[in-house]
Amino acid sequence: MSGDIITLGKVVGHFGVQGWVKVFSYTQPMENITVYRDWIVGGQLYKGIKSKKHGKTVVAYFKGVDNRSKAEALIGLEVAIAPTQLKALPNDEYYWRDLVGLKVINKGGEELGVVDSLFETGANDVLVVKGVAEVLIPFVEPETIQSVSLTEGVIRVDWQEAE
Repeated sequence: MSGDIITLGKVVGHFGVQGWVKVFSYTQPMENITVYRDWIVGGQLYKGIKSKKHGKTVVAYFKGVDNRSKAEALIGLEVAIAPTQLKALPNDEYYWRDLVGLKVINKGGEELGVVDSLFETGANDVLVVKGVAEVLIPFVEPETIQSVSLTEGVIRVDWQEAE
């Protein structure tokens, strides 16, 4: 993924003969991808996308892609959006992408590393922090995550590095 776009899914097949395609959505829930009307696919901006949940998949129609052979040309390409399409969040909420790259500092002032990625466990999200060692920190506020400052680029945690 390029820094100036957000990848939300991938075109995985065609659907019918009128140019519709099947899309594997990376969003949770999968139909959240249908909120966006302008998609970047294969480096090209498509405006006015029609998309909907269809059974256990998402299907989409791109203006100008009006037959099966044109749709086949899109198979395998990633679906992305511009960051400006994301809705603004309240101050106490963050997109995962905003947390990646932030320094993680514990109560003792020790820098544990930098957020490399996040994942879900069902109970809570988990920060994957890369430093001297990889540290997994549950994203539980305010118990473990004491503060997040996007402007400072720091997450303060109540967590000790494993010895």
